[in-house]
Amino acid sequence: MESAARHKIPESVLVVIHTAALEVLLIERADKPGFWQSVTGSKDRIEEPLLETAVREVEEETGIVVGSDAVPLVNLRDWGLSNVYEIYPVWRHRYAPGVTHNTEHVFGLRVPEGIAVRLAPREHLRHAWLSWREAADRCFSPSNAEAILQLPRFIG
Repeated sequence: MESAARHKIPESVLVVIHTAALEVLLIERADKPGFWQSVTGSKDRIEEPLLETAVREVEEETGIVVGSDAVPLVNLRDWGLSNVYEIYPVWRHRYAPGVTHNTEHVFGLRVPEGIAVRLAPREHLRHAWLSWREAADRCFSPSNAEAILQLPRFIG
């Protein structure tokens, strides 16, 4: 019998990283060149709080440390939005047999302009800072694009 620890948990975060000027950070997937997205990632364990998942994924994927002087924890906000979507078939092997849907919880993270980004090379190829509308247009994921389009609503 396979260990459940080998399978991804079908509950994840999507973190829209942005500046006060509504510039949005997008990262290009290494396993799917041309697929641009915000920071995303699944819980490491069922009981992991979503805020902890968001902090961990931001640091793993971008090198940005939430809770540092440059990016205080208060800058990470749970937008109270969730998306349930069908997992793309190309990525279903990462989940337990029969798992076809994921619940994604949306967060926003305000960072200072010019913050250094250090990508995880096994996960992402490049990054880009784009206006929020351009970022939404570039995302391959409809739920990611929709989250970015909500950004102006959550600023302030």
